[in-house]
Amino acid sequence: MEEEELEFVEELEAVLQLTPEVQLAIEQVFPSQDPLDRADFNAVEYINTLFPTEQSLANIDEVVNKIRLKIRRLDDNIRTVVRGQTNVGQDGRQALEEAQKAIQQLFGKIKDIKDKAEKSEQMVKEITRDIKQLDHAKRHLTTSITTLNHLHMLAGGVDSLEAMTRRRQYGEVANLLQGVMNVLEHFHKYMGIPQIRQLSERVKAAQTELGQQILADFEEAFPSQGTKRPGGPSNVLRDACLVANILDPRIKQEIIKKFIKQHLSEYLVLFQENQDVAWLDKIDRRYAWVKRQLVDYEEKYGRMFPREWYMTERIAVEFCHVTRGELAKIMRARAKEIEVKLLLFAIQRTTNFEGFLAKRFSGCTLTDGTLKKLESPPPSTNPFLEDEPTPEMEELAMEKGELDQPKKPKAPDNPFHGIVSKCFEPHLYVYIESQDKNLGELIDRFVADFKAQGPPKPNMDEGGAVLPSCADLFVYYKKCMVQCSQLSTGEPMIALTTIFQKYLREYAWKILSGNLPKTTTSSGGLTISSLLKEKEGSEVAKFTLEELCLICSILSTAEYCLATTQQLEEKLKEKVDVSLTERINLMVEMDTFSTVISSSIQLLVQDLDAACDPALTAMSKMQWQNVEHVGDQSPYVTSVILHIKQNVPIIRDNLASTRKYFTQFCIKFANSFIPKFITHLFKCKPISMVGAEQLLLDTHSLKMVLLDLPSIGSQVVRKAPASYTKIVVKGMTRAEMILKVVMAPHEPLVVFVDNYIKLLTDCNTETFQKILDMKGLKRSEQSSMLELLRQRLPTPPSGAEGSSSLSLMTPTPEQESSRIRKLEKLIKKRL
Repeated sequence: MEEEELEFVEELEAVLQLTPEVQLAIEQVFPSQDPLDRADFNAVEYINTLFPTEQSLANIDEVVNKIRLKIRRLDDNIRTVVRGQTNVGQDGRQALEEAQKAIQQLFGKIKDIKDKAEKSEQMVKEITRDIKQLDHAKRHLTTSITTLNHLHMLAGGVDSLEAMTRRRQYGEVANLLQGVMNVLEHFHKYMGIPQIRQLSERVKAAQTELGQQILADFEEAFPSQGTKRPGGPSNVLRDACLVANILDPRIKQEIIKKFIKQHLSEYLVLFQENQDVAWLDKIDRRYAWVKRQLVDYEEKYGRMFPREWYMTERIAVEFCHVTRGELAKIMRARAKEIEVKLLLFAIQRTTNFEGFLAKRFSGCTLTDGTLKKLESPPPSTNPFLEDEPTPEMEELAMEKGELDQPKKPKAPDNPFHGIVSKCFEPHLYVYIESQDKNLGELIDRFVADFKAQGPPKPNMDEGGAVLPSCADLFVYYKKCMVQCSQLSTGEPMIALTTIFQKYLREYAWKILSGNLPKTTTSSGGLTISSLLKEKEGSEVAKFTLEELCLICSILSTAEYCLATTQQLEEKLKEKVDVSLTERINLMVEMDTFSTVISSSIQLLVQDLDAACDPALTAMSKMQWQNVEHVGDQSPYVTSVILHIKQNVPIIRDNLASTRKYFTQFCIKFANSFIPKFITHLFKCKPISMVGAEQLLLDTHSLKMVLLDLPSIGSQVVRKAPASYTKIVVKGMTRAEMILKVVMAPHEPLVVFVDNYIKLLTDCNTETFQKILDMKGLKRSEQSSMLELLRQRLPTPPSGAEGSSSLSLMTPTPEQESSRIRKLEKLIKKRL
């Protein structure tokens, strides 16, 4: 029985095996969490789930009863569904038969409607057949009558046109020819008919004859040879111009060309190359002549030519082309006679004439090959031409009348710009050479004035003043740039930029770097470069108040030059042709001014640093092992503070307009003074415990002074920049940590070495040995301590800053703790 049941189950499973698609559809329609409904149902796993342990078999009867109850419910549900589906098939077949009958009835009705519609359409066609025939007949008749009328008009018009042409009745011909041309357009599709083609050929022949005849009439009225002209315009020629408007455009162009050539023939004779009036100094006479000719043309021939021919503008444009060629030719022949004043005079008069043309004419006759109208660039916000100089320079610039002048319209907006003045561009090297010479003389004058007037006097109220010469230089640059851009936006602008670069560098070298004060030592004078490499211990003379103010003034001037040079570069790129912008680069000059700024700051730092050297030297020479008690700050600290209070307020007040460079000065001084202080600190040996406490007090005093350095001696107390504060705190804290290590007892060795590693984040054997020297330990004692340090260094504690700050709060030995607490109380009491 068991084998039969197993076979039955296997057969049932084979029959009930569903495809994955069907199983997925069933799960979507009837979602279920019951494990019995899963496709991969496993009876063994299910039974193990129901009876996980032997103790759970105690309720097996209850589980079996639940499963049997579930089976009975499923059987009842299946039986109900099967019985409900017994009559469904019969009801469906009956509904399908009724639907088919309804469709057949509907199809019959549609067919009847279609048959009736076809009969109605046939009836309408029979009714309208005669009407359509009448419409076609009317249309053909109308077309025939219209075509015959056009043919009659064309034949008559051609006959009349030929007769009027022989009689030179151009007024009537103008109207008739246009009509004949319009009528002939209707016969394009009938050109295969011989008669129509013959009429078309007669019209073309009449047009050709009219063109030749009109050209002959103009040749007779305005002969090419000679300069005599008839007393006034002819009505025949005026009507002939109307006819020429209808004929081939080449006829019109030929008339215009001959008339303008004849009209300018006198100009070519009067201003020949060998004539005295042809040279540049009398260029005004050329433009005066053409103005008279334009007025004369308007009076005599203004009504002869149609207005849409723009004859006045054409005469002016042709005059410009001829003048440009003649001027170019004569300047090539007499290039050595061209002087800059003469060239600028001629260019100025020429650009004025081009401006006159722009006001008088629209430029619509200019061809693409003559000039190209350029789009004006968007409005610039460049402060180089936005009249936003520094307050110190504004007054100087206003005196020269440069910055407050209204902006001139840009030359490219003028369609006639360059139509004549383009010929001067090959000779602009004369102008560039002149500017080179003028700028050289200007720089020499700046040098001479500085030597004669001396350095600027200190003025604590206004701060460091910018040298007036830099304003003069950039005002002159602006004048040259605007002037040259009006002459050309091509290669001459690049040449002028090269000149600008040359004298910007010279100004930086001769006026700024050349006038920086030089320090003196026992070996003689030093330059800036040697100043930066000055050996420690040399006696350096302190700068006077006037010299400090001069350095600050040069620094402020270099900063102004740096910013203005950048603006100058941007403005030059706006003025020059787009294709040449990449060739304008003033980075070298800006770097030069940056070097002057750095040198000035380094001089100020070196001066204050050198002033503090004697005090630090005195500190290192004191007998610190003989100090018996901790008192007020040492004399060398007082000396350092005195020098800082003397120099820093002067520098700060003179750099009030350039705060960022004053901050750089403070940072550089801190970076220079603190390492030097620590170096001298290591020279203080041997040190007693009391001496180390005194040094720690002095170090704390210097730390407070350095933190207050940016606002020392000022009525307005400002918070020091975070970058500066970080440098001071880090450097002076290291000095304090060194002294705390020196104060700590060196027994036991492990505790001393560990304390050194905790207090100094950059601990190494060299620093450790210097500290041991400061403690006065012998070499034999140092060797074991150094060896112990090397053993403990490979695993440095993480978070050096945290351990450093922690070590400040909890010193290791009790003796050190008591001493440091007493020292801190003394410092707080003093403060």
